[in-house]
Amino acid sequence: MSPENLDTLNEFRERALAEGIPPDDIERWVATARPCAFLGTGGNGPVVGRLGGPLMLPADAPDPWCKLAATIDLAALPSGVTDLGLPADGHLLLFADPDPDRIGEGNLGSALHIPAGTPVEERPVDLDPEWKNYPYETDLPEGLLRLSTDVSLPYYTSVHAPGQPLDCVDHPEHPHANELIEVWTEMPGEGIGRGLQLGGYAEDENWAEDPSVAAGREAARAVARGELPAPDTDVRPEDWVCLAQWMHGLDGLETALYSWSISRQDLAAGRFDRVYATMTWNP
Repeated sequence: MSPENLDTLNEFRERALAEGIPPDDIERWVATARPCAFLGTGGNGPVVGRLGGPLMLPADAPDPWCKLAATIDLAALPSGVTDLGLPADGHLLLFADPDPDRIGEGNLGSALHIPAGTPVEERPVDLDPEWKNYPYETDLPEGLLRLSTDVSLPYYTSVHAPGQPLDCVDHPEHPHANELIEVWTEMPGEGIGRGLQLGGYAEDENWAEDPSVAAGREAARAVARGELPAPDTDVRPEDWVCLAQWMHGLDGLETALYSWSISRQDLAAGRFDRVYATMTWNP
């Protein structure tokens, strides 16, 4: 953790103590902290990618099935800015299909890592996603992405428990999770505009189960249906983490929370073909 991240966590501790949350519960929560990067259209940090823009692909790469949301220059990211273990160079392309009608029914996006030095060319792709039939939808946002670093804490209060309401029960190790999240959301911070949170924890509107763990379960079902490639090794839902959360600002979907998830085993193996994207939305 950087000194700035440690300062942020210390301020969080002080605020949580002031709310009467027991110190031991605070420390267990802080122990889950992950470093993350904010890649936003605001701020004055170094440019490390862009939202939208031209689609640059190797000549032998297949056409994507959904639209380009972002391109990240991995070589421009400082070492240790996240705990994901991303490739040290090349470009990471994130694709998205934020279709409200497909929530919970399939993968809403994909990802592709293009190694450094790979020849690429602009690929014209004519995509007209069904979600754009909604009268309030616009094209995906565009703009340069500038780097700032931060730390992330969980946005979940529960663990999976089939048969229970929302198939979840309160997290046994974090009885004050909801209060801790409330404290975290009140922490001061600078807006980044539209963009991405790279690494850290994903957020959904329910604050129930970790969205990335839930995505891991969805991904396993997609593998069983033949819709997602199988992993090289055994992967549990608990092995899945947030690759990126998208602050998209799409008209009509402003409150929709969208993220790409991946297992740590797939990250280590460079299996970005197994990335699974999910979204929650309460209009």
